[in-house]
Amino acid sequence: MPLLPDLETIHPDVHTAPFWEACKRRELRLQRCTACGRFRQPPLPGCPHCGSTGVEWTRSSGRGRVFSYTIVHHPAMPSLKGSVPYNVIVVELDDAPGARLISNLLDTQPGEIEVGMRVELSWDEVSPDVVLPRFRRPSHAGSSREPAS
Repeated sequence: MPLLPDLETIHPDVHTAPFWEACKRRELRLQRCTACGRFRQPPLPGCPHCGSTGVEWTRSSGRGRVFSYTIVHHPAMPSLKGSVPYNVIVVELDDAPGARLISNLLDTQPGEIEVGMRVELSWDEVSPDVVLPRFRRPSHAGSSREPAS
């Protein structure tokens, strides 16, 4: 069963539409303030740091670390009953300091997820109009977790 089957439609607004349009092209793009240079995710109408409304959409590699996670055992919606348990992760992206993306870690059992583990972007086409950024463990061996400093 696909993870989170109800996400077959997305209803973007003026602030989130560029994010979702980039996802359709399989590009992860994040808002970056043109005044102070800080990233923000989710997209907002203005910078919470300096108040500027100037924005650029910067491409991210989609590589990062699990900042936090939870395992969902009780479905949030009836249609998710067949998908539990599933994970929800918060990814801290390497090339977008301060931006964190909420998503899912694919092909990983709940007991295998750890804070700090390396992840990389994987695209999930849930419908012809919706492509979601998901994550996987890196494909190269030995890179799932670096020692704490």
